[in-house]
Amino acid sequence: MDRRKIISGLKIAAIIILSAGAVAAAVFFAGKAALQAEFPMKYSDEVKKYAGEYDVPEDLIYAVIHTESGYDEKAKSHAGAIGLTQITPETFLWLQTKTGENLPEEALYDADTSVKYCAVFYGLLLKEFGGDEKTAIAAYHAGRGQVNAWLRDPDISPDGKTLVNIPESETKKYVEKVQRAVSIYDKLYKKELNKI
Repeated sequence: MDRRKIISGLKIAAIIILSAGAVAAAVFFAGKAALQAEFPMKYSDEVKKYAGEYDVPEDLIYAVIHTESGYDEKAKSHAGAIGLTQITPETFLWLQTKTGENLPEEALYDADTSVKYCAVFYGLLLKEFGGDEKTAIAAYHAGRGQVNAWLRDPDISPDGKTLVNIPESETKKYVEKVQRAVSIYDKLYKKELNKI
């Protein structure tokens, strides 16, 4: 075979490989940018501050904000949960007994307050449930009393410490959504979340 034809063929192959690589990189970065738009890191100052203060993973707080309100500070659920992190007024009152504050429920519409009390709550839940994130997420949604009852049921929690099954479908779906969001935040923002 002619040496010039071989070199020409190799050049064409190299161009095709480089072009394919460029296309793949463009698709990857476009996909990443779309995911970052859907899973932003808004309120990062508040998240960093309160995650550190109450020993809660930052990715968990971002995942809760994303899942609960989609970053809408003015969100209010049909159950009366308020703000970015959708805390109910009753839970807010209870949490204030832990912080010593006395704020009106409208304060939950403030991003700083909402993020702080999410961190306060998760800090307590993670301690209560031995650091098990799945159980803490379930308790954030269904309530501590309900989760403690589930933990006493050997069909739901064989070891009495972790939830193997979540019998309530709404809470099960909620836990899956938050865990999926945590995973996405971890992948998108490894450097920012110090996960490298």
